[in-house]
Amino acid sequence: MAPGAAGDGPQIPLAPPGYRLRRFDDLDSTNDEAKRQAAQGAPDGTVFVARRQTAGRGRRGRSWESPEGNLYASLLLRPDYGPQQAAQLSFVTALALADTVRAILPAKKRVELRWPNDVLVKGRKISGILLEAAPGGGGLDWLVIGCGINIVSHPKLQERKATSLAAEGAPAPALDSVLEIFLKTLHGGIARWEANGFAPVREAWLTSAHGVGRPIVVRLPGETLRGTFSALDENGALKLELAGGGERLVTGGEVYFGRGGETQPAQNGAQG
Repeated sequence: MAPGAAGDGPQIPLAPPGYRLRRFDDLDSTNDEAKRQAAQGAPDGTVFVARRQTAGRGRRGRSWESPEGNLYASLLLRPDYGPQQAAQLSFVTALALADTVRAILPAKKRVELRWPNDVLVKGRKISGILLEAAPGGGGLDWLVIGCGINIVSHPKLQERKATSLAAEGAPAPALDSVLEIFLKTLHGGIARWEANGFAPVREAWLTSAHGVGRPIVVRLPGETLRGTFSALDENGALKLELAGGGERLVTGGEVYFGRGGETQPAQNGAQG
């Protein structure tokens, strides 16, 4: 058993069949543990959960504070599809996280999705996603979906506005209850995506999207673009209507919401 491990658990009660939980008191990150275990043959549907992370991170290596009491989890999948399809699971996961947050928060709290991987409440980040994968056999050998939900605490950094379920008035839910809701919702979302494709996911994501129709700034290596976030394309790329005319598809870089680009970046530390 790995250092810090609290042991493998049985199938989560009322959770989807085939999901098996591996609990840890301390990990560098649940994504890193999932990748290590994937290399050792861990099966599809293995869920890694840590009470604390010592090196939680997001896209582009951003650190993510990981004190005890919040949800830090990664799901290992053994997919039979390629990288482009797998990237769509970020949107599937965002919808599942948003539905989980809505199920716990008091009514009338607006939950939004910020491209590409954040869940917001009142414009503040409450949850994030980090997807990682390894190629193999002409497709992917494994895919790890890492996510976090701020349950009892959140970072208090000016440049990274965040919140938690507790801060938004939710009664203190047990971590396992949050995990159970999320896994059931994610499992159903993945099944619908596999059956119906990305179009319904894209439509549902846009109904809760943050910043559509508003100015954004996109900072790419050697280039800064300004325009309006108009929509998502059929694969999940952000459609940017350029201020000077024309359109660009954005699949990466730093995306800032606000005309001058002063507001926080869109990919501000998704847990992994």
